Amino acid sequence: MFREMRRFKQQISEEECIRILKEQPRGVLSMIGDDGYPYGIPLDHWYSEEDGKLYFHCAKVGYKIDAIHACNKVSYCVMDEGYRKEGEWALNINSVVVFGRMHAVENEEMKRQICTNLVRKFTDDEAYLQKELTNAFPRVHCLELTIEHMSGKLVNES
Repeated sequence: MFREMRRFKQQISEEECIRILKEQPRGVLSMIGDDGYPYGIPLDHWYSEEDGKLYFHCAKVGYKIDAIHACNKVSYCVMDEGYRKEGEWALNINSVVVFGRMHAVENEEMKRQICTNLVRKFTDDEAYLQKELTNAFPRVHCLELTIEHMSGKLVNES
């Protein structure tokens, strides 16, 4: 169902893909939007090692939610910051593309865990976390991306 990577020599391992998903704070979620146009937006994410899924938070209504309700098949792309080899100008970037299906998270305890882990990905400020859980949590919507296919590769800009 999913294509094999054409430039397979650049393919990175599943472990490396997971490391990138865990370490990088954001990526681009792509959906099928109105009139069949692609719709991609940057989002923060949390990768759960426990169940191998990606989690997101967002508003309860909006274009993204409408697009997911119309078709829950999505892709999500994450890139690392890259690196340059000694004496070279070209940037080497690892990227991961995930395909899967997006669903709303209904369980309140799971939503709290998602929000907590997303905040902790950016800060260890416990007061900020508690403020967010008190003030923003009642308005938050959480999404779960069940991964059906994942691939990653190392790209050299030269």
